[in-house]
This record gives sequence, C-alpha cells and structure tokens, in this order.
Amino acid sequence: MSTETTSPVPTNPYLVLGAAIVLPGSGHVILGVPVRGLQFLFFMVILGWVTTKVAPADASFIGRHAGGFLIYALSILDAYRIARIRHALWAHGPGGSADGASSGIGPHT
Repeated sequence: MSTETTSPVPTNPYLVLGAAIVLPGSGHVILGVPVRGLQFLFFMVILGWVTTKVAPADASFIGRHAGGFLIYALSILDAYRIARIRHALWAHGPGGSADGASSGIGPHT
C-alpha cells in the first residue's frame, strides 16, 4: 500500500500565457494569485498615465503609453513563468517525472 499522494495537475502554461496576453491579469487569476494580477494592473495604469504626461505630443500611441505596455509585457512573462515552474515541479516532483522516465541522476539500484 502506497502512502504517496499526488498533487493536482497544474494549469497548462500555454493556457495561462494565452489568457495573460488577451486580458492583462487574467493569467494570474487562473493561477490563483489574483492580488498579484491586480498589482500588475494597478502599475500598468499608473505608469501608462505617467508616460502620457511625460511623452512628447508627437509621440505615437505606443510611445505615449510605454510605461503601461512595459508592465503589461512583464505581467505576461511573470504569469507564464509561474505556470512553467509549477508545471515543472509537478512533472519532476518527488514521485519522478509524469511519464515514468527517470532522470538518471539518482543512485543506481
């Protein structure tokens, strides 16, 4: 009888990536860290507003809101990174890899 417990399968990192691209902060909500997503949204709005005040009048839309777009890009990367780490920890956790293959690092029996 085995006392080994299996952790639930984490969310697919590509699903999190797609959600984070489509709607800022939604990747973090899917991962269960909505406060982190709201923090990114807050700073996205604040830095977007600041760069509209600092940017020259003839700057493009992207240039006028560059601070917001920077935080948007960082939030996408952050959500994807969290999802990849959780998936890797699940796949290569204490029970070995999900497909049953060994890493070859442990002692030979």
